Amino acid sequence: MFGTLQIVLAGVVFVFGLFLLYQAATLRLVFSETDLDIYRGDQRIRQFPYADWKIWDIFWSPVPVLFYFREVNSIHFLPILFSPEMLRSQLEQHLPHLADSAD
Repeated sequence: MFGTLQIVLAGVVFVFGLFLLYQAATLRLVFSETDLDIYRGDQRIRQFPYADWKIWDIFWSPVPVLFYFREVNSIHFLPILFSPEMLRSQLEQHLPHLADSAD
C-alpha cells in the first residue's frame, strides 16, 4: 500500500514540476513604468497596475520560492521561477513606496 502511495505522490510532484517547467519556458514578466505585465510569447495575458498594489513580498529568504503581492481586490501568489534578486530589484525600482512594508 505504501509503495503505491509513494508512486502516486511522485507522479503528482512530477506533473507539477512539468507544469512549472512549462510556465517558466512560456511566461515572461515585464515591469513597465505603470504596471506589471505577463506575456506568453508576444501576447500580453495579464496586466497588474502598480496603482492597485498594496503590498508585495518574496517568501522564505534562504531559498526564495514564492512571490506574493496584494492588489486592492485580489491576492496573487507566483512561484519564483527566475532570479529572486532581479525580481526584488525591479520591485524596489517600480514600487519603492511598498519596499519598506515588504521586508
